[in-house]
Amino acid sequence: MPSKKSSLLWKNEVISELYRGQISMDAVTDPIQVSIAQFHGIEINDFAVTVAKTALWIAESQMMKETEKILLLDLNFLPLKTNANIVEGNALRLDWESVVDKTRLNYIMGNPPFVGQALRNKAQSEDMVAVFGSGSPETKQDYVICWYRKALECMIAAGHPIYTAFVSTNSICQGESVPTFWKGMMDRGAEIIFAYRTFVWNSEASEKAAVHCVIVGFSLKGVQKVKIIFDNDIIIKAQHINPYLKEADDVWINNRSSFMVSENPKMVKGSEPTDGGNFFLSAAEKNDLEKKYSVLEKYIRPFLGGKEFLNEPQGVYNRYCFWFQDGNPKDYAGIQEVKERLERIKQLRLASNSDRIRRMADYPYLFCQNRQSKSSYMVIPRVSSENRKYIPFGFICPDIVCGDTNYMIPNATKYMFGIMSSNVHMAWTRTVAGRLKSDYRYSPAVYNNFPWPNPTDEQKAKIEQTAQAILDARALYPDASLADLYDELTMPPELRKAHQANDRAVMAAYGFPIKNFTESDCVAALMKMYQELTAKEGN
Repeated sequence: MPSKKSSLLWKNEVISELYRGQISMDAVTDPIQVSIAQFHGIEINDFAVTVAKTALWIAESQMMKETEKILLLDLNFLPLKTNANIVEGNALRLDWESVVDKTRLNYIMGNPPFVGQALRNKAQSEDMVAVFGSGSPETKQDYVICWYRKALECMIAAGHPIYTAFVSTNSICQGESVPTFWKGMMDRGAEIIFAYRTFVWNSEASEKAAVHCVIVGFSLKGVQKVKIIFDNDIIIKAQHINPYLKEADDVWINNRSSFMVSENPKMVKGSEPTDGGNFFLSAAEKNDLEKKYSVLEKYIRPFLGGKEFLNEPQGVYNRYCFWFQDGNPKDYAGIQEVKERLERIKQLRLASNSDRIRRMADYPYLFCQNRQSKSSYMVIPRVSSENRKYIPFGFICPDIVCGDTNYMIPNATKYMFGIMSSNVHMAWTRTVAGRLKSDYRYSPAVYNNFPWPNPTDEQKAKIEQTAQAILDARALYPDASLADLYDELTMPPELRKAHQANDRAVMAAYGFPIKNFTESDCVAALMKMYQELTAKEGN
């Protein structure tokens, strides 16, 4: 982002070129065209206002010294006479034209605060309502989007192009933020003109925290024909940038509650205990209780959360839970250790602010939400590392309790496993899924909106074959966890080759070329398919 100092550096580069003889300096009456008086700002903290003003004066002093060296002149700029126009106030409550006349405004830039819904204080929540209105879905998104809306309103009122760019949390270009926030921006005339895709911004504070950011530059439609995408060291020229920061048409992928292709089973979240840990047992606790009370053997089951699914050796279970669904109270009502746990669960639920959870205090022996499948199911961890090329999915038998840090698809087929384990599905996921930092945060919206192919019988059989080959390759390493197997540095050759064969089979089912077909090409093709499917549904 251009700072005051960088702007003055650019000014000095221009003056230097002029002074080298490209244009006679005699013809330039005032070579200094960038002034501190052209910069205006808003800061909510009084100390930060003072720091900003001082920084501007220091930058001006340093750069004026450099200008003197270029021009070989004494500019006599000390003491500093210009004003640092930094106003103290809440940028979301101030009229920006009270800070700078909109007819004189050309650029808006900044690094507004990133605060998700769960972490906002009361004043910040009230700011969002003031900007978007009470009950607006945008108020559930990140606080930073308020600055985007205010900037757009300023552009519309000004009646001339204003270029705007903000450093932001990458969540505003992922998941629900795109249809919820960006559609409204685009409908009102905004257009993204450049973007820096996700990068890690490391804090300089003593307790360092890496923030995953994007920079989105935008203006009104038609202001700039060629757009630019910056992706690490790659620069992409684009005719259009959509809110997912892809070179593709604008596509609004909503959080659909039903699946686009009705013959595929529904994805559901795993069962939610809401128990304060009282349902759970270590392997040692399980063994001790079963030895003491043999009747409990039928009420203790292996438990599979997202962490266990990814990090425990395949088929090994070290975490267990009580599962009293359809049980006989006679078996456990007299066991003191069980009664103490159930009493703690009851009191925990009674203290909840949620009516739903308080009602379940009458049933402390049950999970708060029971979604356990009665048949085999496919597990999808809700959060998976961004460093994996493929999110590991897997088939689990119904005796294993699936926790709510996973999603599951009962009665999933090997064909479905093959499609979802492919590079095509992963390209879609990387684009439309939400993120936790930069890790994939899978959700039903990813699955429900995914455009599936229409394979021939032969193509479908091939995908089933390659899906089984992936499972067989995993089985060669029974002591390894899925996290071990899907680490890009340690993935076994059999597993990688199986995935590559599966990728080719899936791409063939879509009619995608195997060579010279980038992930961006794949996403663009999938988004076109999505548009066609939703158009048929009348969405």
